Amino acid sequence: MKKLSFILFLLCSFVGAQSQTIDVLIKNGHVIDPKNNIDAIMDVAIIGNKISEVAPKISKQALKTIDATGLYVVPGLIDIHGHHYFGTEPDKYLSDSYTALPPDGFTFRAGVTSVVDAGGAGWRNFADFKNQAFANSKTRMFAFLNIVGAGMSGGAHEQNIADMDPKLTAMVVKQYPDLIVGIKLAHYMSSEWEPTDRAVKAGELAGVPVMVDFGAAKPVLSWETLLLEKLRPGDIVTHCYGQTEGRMHVVENGKVQAYATAAQKRGVNFDVGHGGGSFMFEQAIPAIKQGLKPNSISTDLHTGSMNGGMKDMANVMSKLLNIGLSLNEVIACSTWNPAKMINKKELGHISVGALADVALFSVDKGTFGYVDVGGNKVMGDKKLTCQFTVLNGEIVWDLNGLAAPLYK
Repeated sequence: MKKLSFILFLLCSFVGAQSQTIDVLIKNGHVIDPKNNIDAIMDVAIIGNKISEVAPKISKQALKTIDATGLYVVPGLIDIHGHHYFGTEPDKYLSDSYTALPPDGFTFRAGVTSVVDAGGAGWRNFADFKNQAFANSKTRMFAFLNIVGAGMSGGAHEQNIADMDPKLTAMVVKQYPDLIVGIKLAHYMSSEWEPTDRAVKAGELAGVPVMVDFGAAKPVLSWETLLLEKLRPGDIVTHCYGQTEGRMHVVENGKVQAYATAAQKRGVNFDVGHGGGSFMFEQAIPAIKQGLKPNSISTDLHTGSMNGGMKDMANVMSKLLNIGLSLNEVIACSTWNPAKMINKKELGHISVGALADVALFSVDKGTFGYVDVGGNKVMGDKKLTCQFTVLNGEIVWDLNGLAAPLYK
């Protein structure tokens, strides 16, 4: 009798699940989901905060039905390099100060549902960052913890090797394993390897990747040494298409350096990190043409980049789409690739049972200008525009009212 009751319970549960009303049904869109190798017209159903079904035709009842005809349906984007430790402290650069930005004003409208702050806080002030920015942002947030205890406070603070403590940094990473996804080294201006070694040591102790942004130095620190000897497979070099004085570049005299290709083959990840001074067509175009494509696309969002050549995630993706990456590559570099790089494999895909983070894009055709950080322009004929964004099953951006009833 107990066995029969249990079977009836399972059957009722199955029938109930099958007949459950869909909250959001996205129909007739072209789904691009790199993790699941989907590149086809499909419907996507959302119940609560989860993807409930992905199929060519879903005919079930839905509370909201979105006609995505002519649009691309992709996983919510992950911007792996931004600066969001916003605050009002003077002379603190990207650590509780005016240069960093609240994410919500820049994410959903560009299809971004998750961001990673790239080193704004160190072990000394991460708890404040969490209570201030994480707690007051709807965008899903993660962080690379700066190897400098005081975080990315600018100037002399970031040159202080004495404040680069691998053990204490790793301890704080382990204290917040759901929020901190890696270690960041940035802006160090001298020609010594101690900061790099300490950052990598912290990464080893905490079991997380390291993201490196070299500062200018004389003599210049060798990227060949960094990429082939210092960094481990899974670590990240950001600003990969930058061309800043005092740093080595992946392209010299129009040719990709052999060490850069070798590093990517051994598993070092190359991140765009566009920013206000770190993306040049002179680097990006020949690199992509010669096969050195980015592993991840990111903005390096802050007040110094938001109104320049960078603008937002969709604009950076559009730029790369027009200089050599395919649409599928652009989507992969903005979704599943960064999810793997930060070990958050529950994100970046549209699998049944996954969190319902979804973005709808149009690929607009026309004549568009794209600018690098040096003020150089290339013309393109394609532009990605985010039409609709869902975060955790909630509609958070609807550019043209796809989910709104028509006024009568």
